[in-house]
Amino acid sequence: MYSLERVAEVLELRGIGLTYSEISRRTGVSRATIRDWDAGRLPRGRGRTANVPTCQACGLDRHAFEDLPAAYPYLLGIYLGDGSISSHPRGVYRLRVSLDLRYPALIDEVEAAIRAVAPRNKVSRRKCSNGGYRRSAEPTWLELGCYSKSWPCLFPQHGPGKKHEREITLVDWQRALVRRQPGLLLRGLIHSDGCRFINTGRAGWRWPRYAFSNTSEDILEIFCFGCELLGLHHTRAPRTVYVSRKHDVAVLDRYVGPKA
Repeated sequence: MYSLERVAEVLELRGIGLTYSEISRRTGVSRATIRDWDAGRLPRGRGRTANVPTCQACGLDRHAFEDLPAAYPYLLGIYLGDGSISSHPRGVYRLRVSLDLRYPALIDEVEAAIRAVAPRNKVSRRKCSNGGYRRSAEPTWLELGCYSKSWPCLFPQHGPGKKHEREITLVDWQRALVRRQPGLLLRGLIHSDGCRFINTGRAGWRWPRYAFSNTSEDILEIFCFGCELLGLHHTRAPRTVYVSRKHDVAVLDRYVGPKA
């Protein structure tokens, strides 16, 4: 008897276009069984009439958002800055995150966060150049990709068009998770669209400062929300939020620090 999770995994892999043979090699399920499931002949108790709570949006097990791992607020910040979600056949979606190859430790951390949030799904890496995927060009950035039917459920900010051209707000369960780990949200946002740099003055003083820049006013407000939860003083400029006071920078250093 196969579990609901295994059935869902097989159908997701089929949804992204993998052959029966490839799915069988990955999961250990026979090709004949995969063919039956793909045709809608699911195991008894595994169909839509099964007495198992399911998500009305993606059809998988109902999500326990409150039990998402601590890595979720970090991945949320990464998604709001550098992530995108695209639709594919059979109700499958792909999360993509674009990252600079100069920061290998950051890339590893984002991949680990994706694996923590979607532990049964494969994460792929693809090196890219500024000219696209041409092999002749020197790669400068890397794309992390992961398929799942649940990405729009986990990131309800997903929608058509660019993020700065549509409303971006956190839903109640996301706010609850962020309140538990506001530092990880800020870490994700700064790792995506922020930086830590040395600010200087005319009198010769030098002190580190954080800046977060984004073209979406709503995402800037989400960054400010995280700062308020940590009690950080912040200032606004067009498309940028700064954290500059010595004590507040020291607090952010505990969660963020220089990129690596």
